[in-house]
Amino acid sequence: MTDRPPRYLIPAGPHCVEEVIRKSRFVTEADHASDAETAQAFVARIREKFPDATHHCWAYVAGPPGSTTFVGMSDDGEPHGTAGRPMLTALLHGGVGEIVAVCSRYYGGTKLGTGGLSRAYSGGVKLLLESLSTREHVERTTLRVVVDYGSVDTLQRPFTEAEVVIESQDFGENVEYRLTVPREYAESLADAVAGVTKGRGIVQPVSPDGS
Repeated sequence: MTDRPPRYLIPAGPHCVEEVIRKSRFVTEADHASDAETAQAFVARIREKFPDATHHCWAYVAGPPGSTTFVGMSDDGEPHGTAGRPMLTALLHGGVGEIVAVCSRYYGGTKLGTGGLSRAYSGGVKLLLESLSTREHVERTTLRVVVDYGSVDTLQRPFTEAEVVIESQDFGENVEYRLTVPREYAESLADAVAGVTKGRGIVQPVSPDGS
C-alpha cells in the first residue's frame, strides 16, 4: 500500500521570476517534474535557454510536498551548500510537490558572501512559489466493476460522489466498467456497489499493465 497522500498540489505549468541583488541577476524558473529524468531534462533546457549565465543552480522534489524520497540539488560551482541546499529547503517547505526549480545567475561583480548567496537562492524559490499557478494531483486507482443492468441507474449517484471516471463500458450479459477513482474513495465505492447489487456486483483492482 502506498504512503503517498491521495491529493496534493503540483505546478500547473512553467513559471519564472527574476530579481537583481547587488548587481547580480537571478532568474528562477520552475515546472512540473514527477521523476528525476523529467527534472534533469528541465535543467538541461534552462542551460540551453541561458547559455551565458554564470551558474545554473537547481533543486527538485519529484514526489509529494515535503517528501525527501526523490530529491536532487546542485550548487553548480557556487560555494558548497549556498545554492542547491537552500533551494531544496525552500521547495520542501513550499507546499507544492513534483516540482523542479533552476536559478540562473548572472554575476554582477559584487560578491554576496555565503549567507547572501543562500538568501538569494532560497529567496528566488520563495518568490516564485508565491505566484506559481498550481493544480491538484489526485492519486487514482483503476477498477473493474461488473453489475447487472438493473443496478446501472442506481450506481450513478455513488459514481458521481466518488469522482469516478469511466474509461470503458461493455454491455454483455452484465454491464462491465473499467473506471478510475481517487484512491481514498476506492473502498467506499466497493461498499456502494455491494449495497446496490446485494453483494452480487464485482469490484476488482486493475494492475498497471491492464490485467
